[in-house]
Amino acid sequence: MALTKQERRYRIKKRIRKIVSGTAERPRLNVFRSNKQIYAQLVDDVTGRTVLAVSSLNKDFEGAEGTKIEMAAKVGKAVADKAIAAGITAVVFDRNGYLYHGRVKQLADAAREGGLKF
Repeated sequence: MALTKQERRYRIKKRIRKIVSGTAERPRLNVFRSNKQIYAQLVDDVTGRTVLAVSSLNKDFEGAEGTKIEMAAKVGKAVADKAIAAGITAVVFDRNGYLYHGRVKQLADAAREGGLKF
């Protein structure tokens, strides 16, 4: 029986999460992509807490115009700025089962340009 898109993504996500884990020094940069918005958060898996979170729904982007890919780049830049302000320079990237393409890739590239190392 064929898998649905969600089941396929969940299987890939489980496979990735067996390997990728965040610590306090190097948290996990988790990306969630919905049809309209994109969310990024830094997670410390040792203590199980979210260090910081940024999404395209934040007040910083309230009047922002542009395509979904442009919004992903803005979110990536914002998460990098907030992380560096919090003293975090290196992260582990978790694409959350999505293909490294389009909005996910744009967010990652913008975070790298913002100064995060992964």
